[in-house]
Order: sequence, then C-alpha cells, then structure tokens
Amino acid sequence: MVSHAAARGTVFALRQKIAKIEGVLADRLAAPSNWPDDAGGILLRHDGQAVGRGGPPLLRTGAASLDAVLGGGLPRAGLIEIHGSQTRDAGAVAGFALALASLLLKERAAGPLLWIGTAGIFSETGFPYLPGLYARFGIGPDAFFFSGPDRLQDALWIAEEAARLKALAAIFLETGGTSRRLDLTATRRLHRRALQAGKPLFLLREAGLAEPTAAPLRLVVAPARARPRSTLAGPLVHSIGPPSFTIGIGKSRNAASGEFILEWDAAERGFRERRQEDHGTENIGAVVSASSDRPHPAPAARTLLAFPNVEPIGGKENAPHRQPSREQYKTHRSA
Repeated sequence: MVSHAAARGTVFALRQKIAKIEGVLADRLAAPSNWPDDAGGILLRHDGQAVGRGGPPLLRTGAASLDAVLGGGLPRAGLIEIHGSQTRDAGAVAGFALALASLLLKERAAGPLLWIGTAGIFSETGFPYLPGLYARFGIGPDAFFFSGPDRLQDALWIAEEAARLKALAAIFLETGGTSRRLDLTATRRLHRRALQAGKPLFLLREAGLAEPTAAPLRLVVAPARARPRSTLAGPLVHSIGPPSFTIGIGKSRNAASGEFILEWDAAERGFRERRQEDHGTENIGAVVSASSDRPHPAPAARTLLAFPNVEPIGGKENAPHRQPSREQYKTHRSA
C-alpha cells in the first residue's frame, strides 16, 4: 500500500511538472459544478482513466477523418508546428497555414494576421503575395501584417511580444533548417504566451529535421497531386484543379497517426478530404513522355584513372596520355 501511494505521488508530481511546462492546468479528478464544457485545459480522470476533457475551443478543418483523429480539430490557442521536410515543400506549408488562417477569419475571429520570417528564409521560399492571398484565402491587405528581420533571435522576440497582443487573430513564424535558438525553452515561451492570449501561433519549419519543441501538435505537410478541374461535362483534361495537400501527423497528445489528402476550395473557403480511390495510381501518368526517333542516351560515365607520369616514346610533349609535371599542373589549374 505504501509503495502504491508513493507511485501515485510520483505520477502526480510528474503531471504537475508537465502541466507547468506546457502552460496548462494540471489534471483533476472532477470538474467544478460551474465549469463550462469548452473551458480550458482540464483532463478529467477516474481511477487513472480519462473520462472527459474540457479544453479550449477547437478549429475544425472540415475533413471529418482528420478532425476525428485530432480529437475534434486543431487547438485554437497555443503553438502549432507545421513542418516541411524539403525546401520545395515551402509553398504547400505556407498554403496550408494560410488556409487555416482563412478558416479562423471565416469564423469571425477578430484581428489581423502577423507573418514573421527572416530575410534568409524569404530568399529561399519567397514573400507572401497579397493578390493571391485575397483570391485564394480571402485575406485582404488590411488584415495582413508582415515582418522580416535579419536574425532569428529578432524574429523570436517579435513573435513572443506579438503573442501578448490580443488584437491579433493569429501569428505565423517561418524558419528554415535547424537552429539551437529554436529549442524547447524558446518554444515553451511562445506556447505559453499564445495560450495566455488565447490565439494560435503557427510555427512553420522549412527543410529541417523534426526536433523536440513545446508544440503539442506537429503536422507534416507536403504537396499532393492535383486533380483536373471539374466541369459540367466532366474533368477538364490537362488542367490543374484546386490545391491539394498531404497531411501527416508527426506528433499529437493522443499519439494519433495517419496520412490524409485535403483539397482547398477557394470559393467555399474550406477543406475537402479526398477519398482513397480518388488519388490512386490509376490516374498517375509519366511526368515526361519517353523519347522517340532519337538516339539512345549517353552511357554512364566510367571511372577515370590517372596515368603514370612517364615520358612517352619519341619525346612528344603533347601526347594525350602524358600527365603534366608539378610546375605545369599549377599553371594549368590557375588557367
């Protein structure tokens, strides 16, 4: 009995520490009588088993399967990591994050958006294009602020200070690669500030390995093959349909996993989930057609071996197999 009580005390202490790190309230065995259903951060347990959850309001994507795996949707407050494994996926990562912001504004979330990134990442991934933001996501120029400091530490400071402001609807922090400054301590501060302000802070990580952060949710985003545009007469051949995203769950509190393909409907400003049969291999063709009536491609390069520096027969200096001397090699390389 004593050992069982000690184990329960250890588990309780660990829960207290985790709750303090994540910036949420600790677990309770019961909720107060006047506690609303959508109020924040309480996990109800009975005999060690979860019997209910009272958490912050969730942002539903509209894809039923993804929302169900995430426990109802994405959290509306706190740090959310959106990860792209390669630099060429930056467009899909930014597009998916802007689509989530469009969902927030569609539900009448008050305040503009703030996009923060360093000059180095923007030289790789490009700047936000305001006409495209309005056409695809309904985000006007008066609802979008942009900040591009030179250093990552300055971008982190701006994000932390902006997370205090309740006037903003959401904050985006775009970084590239890996950095020691973006560690658990820095992301905990961002997560806690966003929780206190009750707004989402999207951390967009381009072309970097997945590292430990304080974000309770990490989504891995990559572009998906777009379907042809739909018309009254059927699919329009050789056309490009709505933007498509491959969404993988890299980390979540309920240890959920899965991969989903979503399409963004710019007219309705919402996601549609593509069924498995809609993105099978039957519609995937060759990217480049095979060449015809042309010579065969060049053979693979062979390994080149250096010939010994031996004077050729006849003393010809320009023999093709003769290696240059040390003095001649320096002159040849500088030229």
